[in-house]
Amino acid sequence: MTANQQLNFLQEKIKEINSAIFFNLSDSVLKLPTSVVNTLKVDDFGYVWMLFKKPKQHLKEFENGFPVRLDYFKKGSTCFLQIMGKAWVVTDPEEVNTFIDMNEEVDFAMLDESVLVKVKMLKAEYYETQTRTKNSIWHQAVNMVSTWFGNANHVGSSTYFPAS
Repeated sequence: MTANQQLNFLQEKIKEINSAIFFNLSDSVLKLPTSVVNTLKVDDFGYVWMLFKKPKQHLKEFENGFPVRLDYFKKGSTCFLQIMGKAWVVTDPEEVNTFIDMNEEVDFAMLDESVLVKVKMLKAEYYETQTRTKNSIWHQAVNMVSTWFGNANHVGSSTYFPAS
């Protein structure tokens, strides 16, 4: 799979799932908290864009570029994603305006109480999961034994490096 195909695949899956848990992996004292976020867009450069509730502290006090993990999961979905990357709080008015101009669903009113964050995807792990069905007692026993020796819920997984 080429880098462009990987990015297109990840864009499709992120759009399908849409919401993620955002984990700030920085050691900084002042940082964005762990939050549930909705993805606004995944651009062609491998950036995932999202909005956060504006913190009480001034945005200039936050670290410029920090490691994050995004866990994309949707109940009933046949997959989930775990994305590792580097995030930035977007404070440059020109970059904010460019983003708003390209995305009609975002307006300045949303940014009054929110802050725009972009995450550069460095590594993405994609997992396919089994769908739950009624199993016979035999299948339940086999599944139970297999969970003791490994995770039986993961049917398949792939790792992507969209930044390369």
